[in-house]
Amino acid sequence: MLLTESSPTNAIDSLSLRLLTVREYNLMAQVGILTNDEKVELINGQIITMSPQGSFHAAAIRRTDRLFGKVFKDNVIIQKQLPIIVNEISQPEPDIAIVKYDALDYDDRHPLATEVYLVMEIADTTLKTDLEIKRQLYASGNIPEYWVLDVKQRQLYIYRQANNGDYETTMILNDEGSIEPLNFPDVKINVSEMLRPLK
Repeated sequence: MLLTESSPTNAIDSLSLRLLTVREYNLMAQVGILTNDEKVELINGQIITMSPQGSFHAAAIRRTDRLFGKVFKDNVIIQKQLPIIVNEISQPEPDIAIVKYDALDYDDRHPLATEVYLVMEIADTTLKTDLEIKRQLYASGNIPEYWVLDVKQRQLYIYRQANNGDYETTMILNDEGSIEPLNFPDVKINVSEMLRPLK
């Protein structure tokens, strides 16, 4: 059938997509269909190209990793841009994830959502995606806490209490704020320490 001017421009929306599973996605990497230099992640069964990192984004990851390394104890693992398995069709690579300690460093599999305490995305050009798609994704896996650091507006979005595919509680802190992670009430994180210092 040919599309005419009267045909809907989004006709593909009515088609059924064949979604990939995490297993199939990882097999594609193993056999070389996906190469090591491709920056992609599996979100809701679809392979998504990750945005190139700007220097603000990269610097915020370094600052946050350094800060988290100082304040969290040895009974957790701090991951930087490494996979977690949210469900059988989603394997994102969040900028930072605090996961349960594993003596083998998860060398036989990636951490599952049930083993994740906190996920954080750094938003430079990806704020809308991080606040909407990624928020719902992590909530769907019942990850207890999700943070988005907006490096442009110098704000930290905090989402807690996953329920029915979304978070029930939202907080927004400015760069003078501080927060104790839900599962680590003895740890205090200052938002300013994750951001570029003001002149």
